[in-house]
Amino acid sequence: AQTLIRDSCKTAAAKDPNLNYDFCVQSLEQDPQSKTATSLSGLVLASTTNAESKTTNLKGIVETILKNKTYPPGTEPALSTCVELYDDANNSLNEALMNVKSADYKSANVDLSAASDEPGTCEDGFKETHAKSPITNKNNVLFQKILIPLAFTNML
Repeated sequence: AQTLIRDSCKTAAAKDPNLNYDFCVQSLEQDPQSKTATSLSGLVLASTTNAESKTTNLKGIVETILKNKTYPPGTEPALSTCVELYDDANNSLNEALMNVKSADYKSANVDLSAASDEPGTCEDGFKETHAKSPITNKNNVLFQKILIPLAFTNML
């Protein structure tokens, strides 16, 4: 599986300049489902599942920030919008999972593409209010996590 992971990440990173090869390999090698994958389609399933749990996780983090009021001044509206965007991303990722399971990679690609826009849209909300986002790094990681299955579906 390690060879499959490295080769897939290498091909994907060569095709998509936004995809970080090292992040791709690390992300997949740390994931038990990816480590047991025997094909690219297996990696798509595992990495999509991984992206979905990361989205749910980040949504929870932002909800906690909002609930505990531990956000920097002026960032509350943007953070609230991000929660909605993560919901949208999760809906897209759930659709993608269903399409991956039925081997409809073209539709999965459309869903993953939609989901991949959400972290950046979230960050844009802070730029509009000239506030510093407290979750930039987490959004960047989420973007990379979604980019992996997106790049992989382009290879199937």
